[in-house]
Amino acid sequence: MTLSILGARVIDPLSGLDQTTDLHIDAGKIIAIGAAPAGFKPARSIDAQGLVAAPGLVDLNVALREPGYSRKGSIASETRAAAAGGVTSLCCPPQTKPVLDTSAVAELILDRAREAGHSKVYPIGALSKGLEGEQLAELIALRDAGCVAFGNGLNAFANNRTLARALEYAATFDLTVIFHSQDRDLAQGGLAHEGAMASFLGLPGIPETAETVALARNLLLVEQTGVRAHFSQLTSARGARLIAQAQALGLPVTADVALYQLILTDEALRDFSSLYHVQPPLRTRADRDGLREAVKSGVIQAISSHHQPHERDAKLAPFGATEPGISSVELLLPLAMTLVEDGLLDLPTLLQRLSAGPAAALRLPAGELKVGSAADLVLFDAKASTVAGEQWRSKGDNCPFIGHCLPGAVRYTLVDGHISHET
Repeated sequence: MTLSILGARVIDPLSGLDQTTDLHIDAGKIIAIGAAPAGFKPARSIDAQGLVAAPGLVDLNVALREPGYSRKGSIASETRAAAAGGVTSLCCPPQTKPVLDTSAVAELILDRAREAGHSKVYPIGALSKGLEGEQLAELIALRDAGCVAFGNGLNAFANNRTLARALEYAATFDLTVIFHSQDRDLAQGGLAHEGAMASFLGLPGIPETAETVALARNLLLVEQTGVRAHFSQLTSARGARLIAQAQALGLPVTADVALYQLILTDEALRDFSSLYHVQPPLRTRADRDGLREAVKSGVIQAISSHHQPHERDAKLAPFGATEPGISSVELLLPLAMTLVEDGLLDLPTLLQRLSAGPAAALRLPAGELKVGSAADLVLFDAKASTVAGEQWRSKGDNCPFIGHCLPGAVRYTLVDGHISHET
């Protein structure tokens, strides 16, 4: 399809481009920025005056729930929701059923993602067989099947020696390992951040040290093995400082944070609403502020949704018996725009943390607008607003932001020049 986007404010954080101009697309690629090539006649033109054109958002953690958990979501439903949030590329974690530890599961996910066509999907393979932390998964076969990185989620390894051997193997083949740093013993049985709010509510706590003890160990193992590492879902200000120290030492370390951790604190638990039950937990206002500063400075280079859709029954039990997670990928851009509204980030920097930053962290072919690159982009109205939940595409409506009026509205999402979302 040939397409021209006319009069948009084009922002490409990677190149520093920020100007009102036109984009021209053919065969799924950007063929010109500015004047159209001689003889170019688009099949469709979009009047984008008043809109921002930016690289499609790159979300490093979106649970698609398929295969195995179709009551919670499917590849079709969750990628459709992602496109509505401006996401053109996403990574799905290995917690499927069966676990994403074989090439057959990876190929199934990729085939169904291509059939859906709403956004590009990059699987994260399991680092250990069955995520059990005892035997290494077949990482090379998984890589060859399309997995872009490997992790074990919050599932602990049997011991540090086994983990070290896994990292050495990954380093040998220049594979990226994703850490979700939480000490199993310190977090065991916990439901909320260990602090005043958990004590007030009578909820068992998870101390900050559950993150920082595991994080310090993992960073030491990264230094020892030389593996390329990405630290996902940071929750504490001290954890962000440990990442900053590692980066200052020159370790090959990147990090992301769940967007809701930049907005919410453990004070949200006051009414025992299970919509705020997440793992790792929401922490204090000081932690949120520390994470915000790390995002602003670039220590944390990626903001992700950490989207976890659930069926309604999963959130109807008493707080401690509910399943953790928030469904939010289709609100990724409007929720992130609150950080601009609050004065934390300017718009180009926010778009950097949502596109080029996460793409670079996992070496994905995404996150930039230049001639010759894939026409993966989002067109949005920064001055409009979105009423969360007015239209809802995810199978999971476990979202505490439903009903909120959020800044910014996605108008078009394009994947390889194809319009996958339009309002």
